[in-house]
This record gives sequence, C-alpha cells and structure tokens, in this order.
Amino acid sequence: MHAHEEAGHPRRWPALAVLCTSLIVTTIDNTVLNTALPALARALRASTADLQWINNAYTLVFASMLIVAGGLGARFGPRRALVAGLVVFAAGSVAAATATTTTQLIGYRALMGFGAAFVMPATLSMIVALFGPRERPKAIAVWSATAGIGIVVGPVLGGLLLDHFAWGSVFWVNVPLVGVALLGALALVPALPGRRGGRFDVPGLLLSVAGLGALVDAIVHGPERGWLSAPTLGEAALAAVLLAAFTVWELFASQPMVDIRMFAHRAFSTASLVLAVTFFALFGALFVYTQYLQLVHGYSPLQAGLGALPFAVAMAATAGTSNLVVARFGTRYTITAGLAVMALGLGGLSLTTVDTPFALLAVTMGLTGAGMGLIMAPASESTVAALPREKAPSASAINSVVRELGGVLGIAVVGSVVSAGYRSGLASDLPGAPARAADDLTSAHIVAGHLPPGRSAELLTAADHAFTAAMDNGARVCAAIALVGAVAAYVWLRQRPAGVPAPEKVLTAASS
Repeated sequence: MHAHEEAGHPRRWPALAVLCTSLIVTTIDNTVLNTALPALARALRASTADLQWINNAYTLVFASMLIVAGGLGARFGPRRALVAGLVVFAAGSVAAATATTTTQLIGYRALMGFGAAFVMPATLSMIVALFGPRERPKAIAVWSATAGIGIVVGPVLGGLLLDHFAWGSVFWVNVPLVGVALLGALALVPALPGRRGGRFDVPGLLLSVAGLGALVDAIVHGPERGWLSAPTLGEAALAAVLLAAFTVWELFASQPMVDIRMFAHRAFSTASLVLAVTFFALFGALFVYTQYLQLVHGYSPLQAGLGALPFAVAMAATAGTSNLVVARFGTRYTITAGLAVMALGLGGLSLTTVDTPFALLAVTMGLTGAGMGLIMAPASESTVAALPREKAPSASAINSVVRELGGVLGIAVVGSVVSAGYRSGLASDLPGAPARAADDLTSAHIVAGHLPPGRSAELLTAADHAFTAAMDNGARVCAAIALVGAVAAYVWLRQRPAGVPAPEKVLTAASS
C-alpha cells in the first residue's frame, strides 16, 4: 500500500466535519417533524391520514432512492452528489415552510427526501475514500455518533422552535444548516473522481425505486390497512417480484448499478443485518417513548425531546470511543456486547409504569444509547471493510438502505403492537369508554377534555395505564429483536485476530 493511501487525504479531518454536518441535517429531519404534528393539524386542518403522509413522504422517497443515489454518486463523484443533494434538500425545506395545503406539504417533504437520499451514502463513501485504514474506524465512529445524535436531537430542536415560532420553523432551520454544509463542502471536501463511461443502468434504477417504494409503503401503511389486508399483501408481493427482478438483472447486467454479489461476503451481510436490527429497535422504542413522556407524564414537546438526551449522551460517548473497544476486544465481541446492552436497556423500559420517575427512565434510555453506540461504527465499518474500496459507494448506499428500512419496519411493527395492546387494554379496564377514545391515547385525552371531571379522570387513568402496558409490550419486542441480533452477530461475524490486516488492506496490497 502506498504511503499516501495509508495516511489518507491531507484535508480529511476538516472534510469529516463537513460530512457530519451534512449528515446531521438529514437525520434530524427524520424526527424533528414529530413535535410539529399537532400544530400542523391545527394550521392546515390536516386529518390523521394527512399527518401520516406528511411524516412518511420523506421516509418513503428517502429509502426508495438510496440505491439509485449511491449509484449516481459513484458515477459522477460523491462531492457532486453531496452538493446536489443539499441544494435539493434546502429548496424542499423552503417550499415546505411556505406550504399552504397538506397536499403541497406532502409533495415538498418528498422533494426533501429525494435530496437527502444523495447526502447520506455520499458522506460514508467519502470517508472511506479520504481516510487510510488506520484512521478510518475512528472517522466512522465519529460519523456514526453524528447519525444517532441527529435522530435524537430532532425532537429537542422541534420542541425548542415550536415554543417560540410557528410550525414552519422546523423547515426554515434547515436553510442555515445547509448553507454552512454547502460552503464547507465546496471549500474543504475534495472533488474525488467518479466512475465515468458506459451506459447507465436504467432498468436497475426503475426496478430498485419501484421495488423499494412498494416495500416501504407496505410497511408504513401496514398498521392502518391491516397486515393481512389485500392492499398490504398485494403491495408486499409486488415489492418481492420487483426486487427479485432487480437482483436477477443486476447479477447479469454488464454494468450493474449495484453489485449484488456483495452479499456473498458474510461480514457485509451480517453487518447489514445488525444495522437493520439496531434501527428497528431504536425507532420502534423512540416512537412510543416520546408519546409516553408527552401524554402520560404530561411533558411539553421540548421537555419530551430533552427526555431523550440520556440516550444521545450515552451513545455519543460510546460511539466516539468504539474504535478503541474494537481494537481491544474485536468487532464480533463489541457488536455482540452492544446489542446485549441495548436489549438490557429496552428490557428495563418494558417495566415502565405510569408513575415511573424520570431518573429510572434516563437509566434505561442511557443503556440503550450506550449499546447502540458500540454497534454503529464497527457495523458500518464492517460493511465497507469487507469489500474493495471501489465498492464503497454501493456499500454505503446499502448501509443507508438497511438502516432506513429497519427504522421504518420498527415504527410500523411496534406501532401495531402498541395500538392493538392499547385498544385491548382500554376495553378491558373501561368497557364503557367512548369509541373515539379507543383510537389512540391522543384521542382519549381529547375526549376526556369534553367529559365531566369524574368521568374524565376515570378515562384518563384507564387510557394511560392501557398505553403504558402496550408500550411495555412494544419495548419487549424491541429487546427481543436486539437479542436476536446479538446471537446473529456472535455466530456469524468472524473475529479477526490481532495483527491480521483488514480485508481491504489485503485487497489493496494485492492490487498494488
């Protein structure tokens, strides 16, 4: 390996700061809108279905376009993909902030998701290109901490803005953040060459977008339609056919957009599974935890957002130092331990009652965050270290896809478990509850506001207990999924002995 490849690019650390800034903008937008939904409902007269589409339009387009965005980034250069994605994301944010109808807002959120899809894979592939093998694990650890913190910072930032400004502020705030990222990208991020030449894989593009779009839409709307309803099963079947066709096409295409043979590498496929499991548990747990803080404990949106800070602090601490843990104990044991600690924290969350003090909640969320911090960097590094460097853009795109799909599936599955448990619990505890109160806990609180004091207190008590018990069941599902991931990591990930070079080192040395 040449000396400059070992050391990395001279501007690699300033570039990493820019890449992390770009990443945090897109990850914040995964969760920042949650705190603004009540304000949106009032301002735009949005129905529950409208709010679901406003929230999901971003995720749907984001997840559907990730593979295509990774392929385009590899073809035209990752910095071009990053800059273009940030510009589109900023334009969508401005349009969303000035929307006057729910239809407009849904469309602009989709545009934001389109831009974000080009940002996330570009950041990781550029880290792989800019950093040498010795420093790359540390850089990916910083990148991973940023990604996780952005998810948790979203509700805090949204609550803070909504305490002082209108709902549009959750979109306007993206503009200065993107401006800083764009200036940094143009000044500090090297313009790495793309992989030009040859025809672009148009059939692969169409099949991947259609297949992922159908899969994400089936997952997102499965809870409301019913998992066994004809639309859900039909869309899932369509997704399976399209993605199978995409796989076959990519295997035999002369210039495929994605090398499907990457999944033949056990380290790559296992690390991808670990990331999906991790984000399933994280998004599923946070989805109900923030509702519990606001509705059962009566926290404001800002207080509820701050309630997730123990998670963020613990995750930042362990993610930022996970490379040292890996150096001491190895990737397999680090990831396995991280998933086990995450399962322990989620198991603690499953014991929550309506009166659980915040100190105990902070401990459970801190354990969950600490476990996730141990997982993110080594799992992400494993997906790119298992392959030659030229595969980094595709590996980064797959890395992002499995995270997003895991998160979407976590919200859908845990949301269904909690919804069914809440309805059953309320019917059991208060058989004569108003029908609308059985829809969800928010509806129960609204209904209680129009009842006489005695009846209102009775409904609120029963509804809060039913939701908390249902949340506990959801947390148990997340803990079980994390434990399954821990077993898979221990069984399928190989432990590389000290002194043995990473796969990429061997491949690079062989090609030198």
